[in-house]
Amino acid sequence: MATLALPSLDVIARYEPVIGLEVHVQLATRTKIFCGCPTSFGAPPNTNVCPVCLGLPGALPVLSRQAVEMAIQAALALNCRINPFSRLSRKNYFYPDLPKGYQISQYDQPLANDGFVEISLDGGARKIGVTRVHIEDDAGKSLHDGFQDSDRYTYVDLNRCGTPLIEIVSEPDMRGSDEAYAYLTVLKQVLQFVEVSTCDMEKGHLRCDANVSVRAKGAEKFGTKAEVKNLNSFRFLKLALDYEIARQVAVVESGGKVAQETRLYNADLGETIGMRSKEHAHDYRYFPEPDLVPIRVSERWLDEIRSRMPELPSAKRKRFVETYGVRDYDAQVLTLTRPLADYFEAAANASSDPKSVANWVMGDLLGALKAQGKEITDSPIPPERLGELVSLIAQGELSGKLAKEIFPKMLETGESARAIMDREGLRQISDSGALEQIIGEVLAANSRQVEQYKSGKTAVLGFLVGQVMKATRGQASPGLVNQLLKEKLG
Repeated sequence: MATLALPSLDVIARYEPVIGLEVHVQLATRTKIFCGCPTSFGAPPNTNVCPVCLGLPGALPVLSRQAVEMAIQAALALNCRINPFSRLSRKNYFYPDLPKGYQISQYDQPLANDGFVEISLDGGARKIGVTRVHIEDDAGKSLHDGFQDSDRYTYVDLNRCGTPLIEIVSEPDMRGSDEAYAYLTVLKQVLQFVEVSTCDMEKGHLRCDANVSVRAKGAEKFGTKAEVKNLNSFRFLKLALDYEIARQVAVVESGGKVAQETRLYNADLGETIGMRSKEHAHDYRYFPEPDLVPIRVSERWLDEIRSRMPELPSAKRKRFVETYGVRDYDAQVLTLTRPLADYFEAAANASSDPKSVANWVMGDLLGALKAQGKEITDSPIPPERLGELVSLIAQGELSGKLAKEIFPKMLETGESARAIMDREGLRQISDSGALEQIIGEVLAANSRQVEQYKSGKTAVLGFLVGQVMKATRGQASPGLVNQLLKEKLG
């Protein structure tokens, strides 16, 4: 088949893409949603299974309370309305790795509706609607081996069967791949903050399907959509959307019609490829799950779950700016993950200079941890000790230069800054008498620079300060050195 010639950017710009995402998130429960099998990743194939998740005749499912509570937490974090009554349904279809021959999901009565996610792009904020959040169980996994037809095998691992998922369906509110990327980024961050999922895409804990259509700019009617399935990285999401938008524009521009179909993204070719015609709801023959009662969420239960909800990233960013005086950008960085936000806050509360703490966390600490391949949770420096280091600088007991010398020692040993200062004699010199003697020696040794200063070349003062700092191994108080030098030279 000839490769489709994609249109120019000018032609694509005449069209408006319309994008909605369906995001599948594996909940961080200890066991599967309808049985007691573990959800641990990496077990030998077909070992985390039982008659329920294998779909054996006569095995009856029992709904996990933990899975429902995590699904409710996720929906609350996405500003959804929790429905007091929802129902589980059978969604019938055949996959080799779906031993029951159906998936237990939710159809017309989902757990939650009518939420939103707020994204920021190009300095502006806008809301992307969340249509619904519903519960379902996952299928297994097919592993394909070999390339030649004569030597090609497919193996089935059913460990993943029955792991609890939520599906988060957005409104078709996104108008480009950048917006879809931003939406998925915020979604992942929020779900990790409330600790309902690790959202580890490499382990399949977060997977995304995209519904894409194009229409002429200014048109109200949506075009025919195609679904791009199983996008398992942020990069592939953006690349797949950009290609699919261009492909659909090319079809429309050539006088053709976009087919309603399911497509896959081929990362090697950088193209989306047709997989099958798009199913409709009636194709799945939904009907209420006869082995499970409906889910009823009382106000008391909902209030109990709501009381356990942590502060969400947007609220935390606002509070960091107001309470600690950090910049908006800094607050964005410091709330990328919940452990990072918690570390900064603990360090800031242990310091007299929270803004400087933010700089140390984002710069020195994260840089050193990244170089060592570590996360903030692996930091050998407890947050209170980083806060103490910054306070010692603010109080004049340490110079910035000395602090930079002490910090690597703290990383290596985990000791406090004060303990290292005392052991190695790295305390800042703030004794005027001691400094005056050293300054006198520096001035005597640099008579030419002294004469230059007195003749009006005051910039030479920086050189003389540097000589004093060198003579004191960086332990002199820079402010006091400046003051004493000006007095002597005056």
